[in-house]
Formats: sequence, C-alpha cells, structure tokens
Amino acid sequence: MLLLSLCATAYFSHHAIHGRHGLEARSALIERSVLIEFEIRSLETVRARLRHDVALLNPDKPDPDLVEELARDVLGYVHPADRVAVTR
Repeated sequence: MLLLSLCATAYFSHHAIHGRHGLEARSALIERSVLIEFEIRSLETVRARLRHDVALLNPDKPDPDLVEELARDVLGYVHPADRVAVTR
C-alpha cells in the first residue's frame, strides 16, 4: 500500500511539474506574455503615428509638408530643385 501511494504521488508530482498545465508550461506562458506585451506596445505606437498621419491628411486643409513627404517616400517623387544621387 505504501509503494502504491509513493507511485501515485510521484506520478501526480511529475505531471504537476512537466504536464500540459504544469509549472513549466506556466513559466513558458509567462515568458510569452511578456514578449506579446512588448509587441502590443510597439504596435500601439505605430498605430498612434498612423492615426496622427491620417489626421494630418484632412482633405479640408492638407498639410503640404506631409503630402510632400509621402510623395517622396511612397511614390518616389522628388522636388524639381532637388539633386538626386543614384548609387548601386
């Protein structure tokens, strides 16, 4: 009877530590949640910047600097007075 109790205790202890819902799985989930929280904060920063850019693109009064910046970055346009150096 004592041997059966020890075996049952060892079995449940092993699964409490190494099992699907055990302590090791909990540690892995905590580490993953820290990484995901960091990613969420960085995405919220990007979202705030994009929201700000969209607000500046108001059709009633567009910001000429932002329109020029977007034309340069996204479309590849340059101002006629700019000098362009092509490197390869």
